[in-house]
Amino acid sequence: MGIAAGAVLLLELTGAAVEKWIYARPRRPATDAAEATGRPAADPKAVERTLRLRLAYLAPQGLYIAIDTADNKLYLKRGDKIVLEAVVSCGSGDVLEEPGGGRKWVFDTPRGEYRVQSKLVNPTWIKPDWAFIEEGEKPPSDFTIRIDEDSLGDYALGFGDGFFIHGTLYKRLLGRNVTHGCIRVGDKDLSAIFHAVGLGTRIFIY
Repeated sequence: MGIAAGAVLLLELTGAAVEKWIYARPRRPATDAAEATGRPAADPKAVERTLRLRLAYLAPQGLYIAIDTADNKLYLKRGDKIVLEAVVSCGSGDVLEEPGGGRKWVFDTPRGEYRVQSKLVNPTWIKPDWAFIEEGEKPPSDFTIRIDEDSLGDYALGFGDGFFIHGTLYKRLLGRNVTHGCIRVGDKDLSAIFHAVGLGTRIFIY
């Protein structure tokens, strides 16, 4: 995870959470610290102020997307303010092996910092080999069989390596880790996100 993506996590340590961390963490008596370092022990309030300044410096500016893959939540944020919160579905982490010991796929959502690279309306999914192997079928030689115009919903935001934030036919599964790596979003939330962000918008996935 990059520094900026780490900052998204650290930004959640605000208010009482920061104070709890400062006062709950083990620390030696001030006299011991002074003897060991030759300097007075740090003032907890000063430490808190320094931490907040550092977090503010690292925090993303403007509109961005943050995705929590463990809780299956997507946040559209502007600075530290949440503009929209959506329940989504992220990668299952399942592993699929091709019969006969051939190829292997891990269906996990990538973590890190990305940017919106493409915005598609009425996207078409070109089904890869694993989509057929998963169903116990042989990948077709006829390209037209791979074309799926329904599964991705009305919009898709591409962020590289074939991964997208897109719609879903399986709305009942939102909130669960069930995808092959992409992020599935409900229709209303997807429309709002799609129209709010532009190319280059930063995406932090953790």
